[in-house]
Amino acid sequence: MNKTWLVMRNELVFQVTRRSWLLLTFGLPLIVALLLLVPPLLRGGSSGSSSETTSSPSPTELVVEGYVDHSGLVKMVPEDLHSYLLPYADEASARVALQEGTIAAYYVVPQDYVQDGKLIRIAPDFAGFSPEGQSWAMRWVLLVNLLDGDIQLAQRVSAPMYLYVIALTDETRPEVGLGWAYWIPYATGMILYVVIILNSSLLRSSVGGEKKNRVLEILMVSLHPRQILSGKIIALAIVGLLQTVIWAITGYLLLRLGGKSMSLPAGLQVPFSHVIWTAIFFLLGYAIYASLLAGLGALTGPNVPGSSSADFVVVWPLVIPMFFTSFLLQAPNGALATILSLFPLTAPVSMLTRMGAGTVPWWQPPLAAVLMALTAMLVLRAVAGLFRAQVLLSGKTFTTRNFLRLLVNPAAEA
Repeated sequence: MNKTWLVMRNELVFQVTRRSWLLLTFGLPLIVALLLLVPPLLRGGSSGSSSETTSSPSPTELVVEGYVDHSGLVKMVPEDLHSYLLPYADEASARVALQEGTIAAYYVVPQDYVQDGKLIRIAPDFAGFSPEGQSWAMRWVLLVNLLDGDIQLAQRVSAPMYLYVIALTDETRPEVGLGWAYWIPYATGMILYVVIILNSSLLRSSVGGEKKNRVLEILMVSLHPRQILSGKIIALAIVGLLQTVIWAITGYLLLRLGGKSMSLPAGLQVPFSHVIWTAIFFLLGYAIYASLLAGLGALTGPNVPGSSSADFVVVWPLVIPMFFTSFLLQAPNGALATILSLFPLTAPVSMLTRMGAGTVPWWQPPLAAVLMALTAMLVLRAVAGLFRAQVLLSGKTFTTRNFLRLLVNPAAEA
């Protein structure tokens, strides 16, 4: 255990001090922050108006805008928008109000609006990522006036139906075809896939580099292959999770600086148990795939012809659930979903997608975790034996077939 700790500590220090890791971990968030925060500051600094008139309100608040109606359509503005849409007789007076900071933007309704539906929005600049601003307010005003001021009819035209689905079952789950109810489980699976592959690839690169430099064979003189592999897997798991946490914190801070929040609808809050299972399946999935890619790196080293096909073979099972996402979401307790979520190589993504889409029988997540843990131990043992075989095969041409055969029987080529 002491030797495993030494390997882990050495690998951890090596990875977090690499220039590429530091640039990716801290440089990428810094670039994103600069792209998001600097342009608004520059626009604010170049304006001749005072800070009171140039500062932008929170995205959750309405700003005061104006409109010039050349069509004569707008006879009334709904009461809740009276204070936020001010009428102007002509464009000249609206532009003066815009320059003085009385309004944030103004709309021009052309004379032939009813025929072609064209609406013009005039603003000082393109604020944020959307040039539309709060044009939805003007859209609502136009709809109400097109319907002769009948607000109730306008609401029905705007949202012609509210679908209620009744299923003859006691099982309840979010309607997966709508908004967050679809994207939460899908995003969970996708993020888990990306994080596992990125972190596992670090291990493949590390072991491959040591294979090329003959460091791996030197280490095996005094260390058991399982100690080397275990120490590296633990170290790179910490490195990957640290990077993920830094990115998550940076993203949260950027959202806060932008005045946005990450709150979800009340009915779609992620339960704490789902967070715990996410951590469990991530760690187990990472252990399996990191071990497989470490064995691949031990056999090939970096940039060896033929290794890309083996990469594909190793990673492919984790990709399979992505092709069946719609089935997993629509029938989370169907036969296909159950098989994919219990099979250790597809379980990390499949089980979490099912858990996000509906209620999974209580015994299936623990069973999937146990099967993954057993698989991780078997793979770790097989790859540790393959480490010995790679010394004998250091001069042989790599093939995917030999790689898979050595995983089953590491002594086959000896």
